[in-house]
This record gives sequence, structure tokens and C-alpha cells, in this order.
Amino acid sequence: MPNRISELAVVHPDVELDDDATVEPWAILGYRPPNAEPGPALRIGRGAVIRSHAVIYAGSTIGAHFHAGHGALIRESNDIGDDVSVGSHSIVEHHVRLADGVRIHSGAFIPEHSILEAGAWVGPHVVFTNAPYPLAPDAKRTLKGPHLMAGSRIGANATLLPGVVIGADALVGAGSVVVRDVPEGQVVVGNPARLVRSVREIAAYRRTEAIDDGRPE
Repeated sequence: MPNRISELAVVHPDVELDDDATVEPWAILGYRPPNAEPGPALRIGRGAVIRSHAVIYAGSTIGAHFHAGHGALIRESNDIGDDVSVGSHSIVEHHVRLADGVRIHSGAFIPEHSILEAGAWVGPHVVFTNAPYPLAPDAKRTLKGPHLMAGSRIGANATLLPGVVIGADALVGAGSVVVRDVPEGQVVVGNPARLVRSVREIAAYRRTEAIDDGRPE
């Protein structure tokens, strides 16, 4: 299907937008800050939906069926896979990797050098951090964002400290402050976040696994 681009959207010349895209009014694609050096184009795969007031900088590669909510901001030099969603008013800074199927809900902050593996889920108003010692002389050289392994889930309003690794299929409870790595398949809650049990002990997840495996509920 042809692209549906509002006359009120701004799509810069170096944007490569595949078929069947929807770009709503006042969205901006391929933005380059003043005095920025020329760089790679913005490439977005087929079937994208870019809601009104979203801003996506030049210089990222984005896969198919991407969805950007209203007012989402996505900076340059990002590698974004297929079927990724970034919610309204969320911010994804530069040099971030979002693998296939990542879901970021509204109002989240994902700073540079963060990595989210396939199927990772981030709740609303989650904050990632990447500077161990802000404003230190070598702060820019020591930036390291959190790393979410495949299928991990971060509850609403949680805060993740720089460089923490959230293990595959782990669950971070709402409002938690994560100061150290979370093992695979474990649940952490609180400030500082502490281990409380295994995800497999939660009935809702056992039921989901049974359905996915084709077993009777």
C-alpha cells in the first residue's frame, strides 16, 4: 500500500520510508540539529505508524512495523528492530539498540548506550540512567546504559542504575530502584530492589507458558 503522509508532517529529503507507512500531522522525520555534520539517512521499514508530534532524528535504522506514539522523541545512531513500539512522550537517546519486539510504554526515558534485547518490556515512566558519576571529569567516557535481556519486564516508575543487567524473563516490580544485576527469571522489588521469588512462582506467568506451549490451561 502507498504511504499516508500528512501534509502537516515534515519529512526531510534524506528519509527512506518503506511502503504502507502512516505519518500523522506535525511529526518530524529526519531532523538534524543545527550545525550537525552530514550523516546517514533515517531508514524506516514498511508498515510504520508515526503519531502526531513525534520527532525522529536522522541517522537511525528502524525495522518493519515500527510504532511511535504522540510526542515520542528518538535520537540519532540507533539500531531498532522489527515490531518495536515507543509510547507517547517517551525519549530514546542516541546509540541505543532495541531488538525485535521491544515495547516501551509512555513517558519512559532510555539514555544512550542502553540495550534492550528481543521482547523486552518497559512500563510507563520508567527511567534508565547511564552516568555512574554525573558531571565527573570522565563522565562522558564512562557512560553505560542498562542492558535488558530477552523477555525481561520493567514495571511502571522503576529506576535502573547505570550498567545493570536484567536477566532474561526477569521481572522488576513497579517503583523499584535497581542497583545491581537481576538474575534470569527472578522477581525483584523495592528500593534498593531485592530478590523475592522466581517468575515461575507467579500463577499468571505459569498459565501464559502453558498456553504458549499448547498445553491445556
